[in-house]
Amino acid sequence: MKTLALCCLTLRLSLLLWVSAAAAPAQSPASPAPSDPVAVLKYSWVKERINWEGDPFGGPVENFEDMRRRQADQRRVERARAGGNTAEAAKVEREMRSEQVIKSRAPAAPRYAFHYKISVRNAGQKAIKELDWDYVFFDATTGQELGRREFTGVEKIGPGKSKELSFMTSSPPVRRISVQSLDKNEREGLREQVVLVRVLYEDGTVWRQR
Repeated sequence: MKTLALCCLTLRLSLLLWVSAAAAPAQSPASPAPSDPVAVLKYSWVKERINWEGDPFGGPVENFEDMRRRQADQRRVERARAGGNTAEAAKVEREMRSEQVIKSRAPAAPRYAFHYKISVRNAGQKAIKELDWDYVFFDATTGQELGRREFTGVEKIGPGKSKELSFMTSSPPVRRISVQSLDKNEREGLREQVVLVRVLYEDGTVWRQR
């Protein structure tokens, strides 16, 4: 009898489990998140020197116009002296010396501009008219955002086509990077990322980053 009762109990439990499983709603797989309409192929930034042709250690360079002016001033001095006008001759000589002092001064210290570049591919089916993107810089250790540069590229990019966008600005990636000098270690401790913000298509539709 005990064996029969145990078998009946096991059968009832199995039936209950089967009914519960049948009544439970089916779990649908999570739908994949839509991919970005633009694929970022590569990105980079470089620091470029402005006024690189100026040599602070070189002497003044006399061009043709400077030489012609200097010769004319010398003739003025000679004429003034020949006519006995020593005051006029002294005045012209002072002007010539002042001009030479100005020309001999070292040029202004070189500055640096920053060239940001990104290569993208239109992964959608519509032509792109404008592309907004941010170049973001983080502390490699803490993950804290240190700087963000915002750009808008007004370029037509057809479906499946790739293009490089570049921008020159005086703003460094982060504050600790100098615009007056070059430090080979200034990139250390930085992590970089490009974030797509907005895509304007030729048909007027817009995609925005959520």
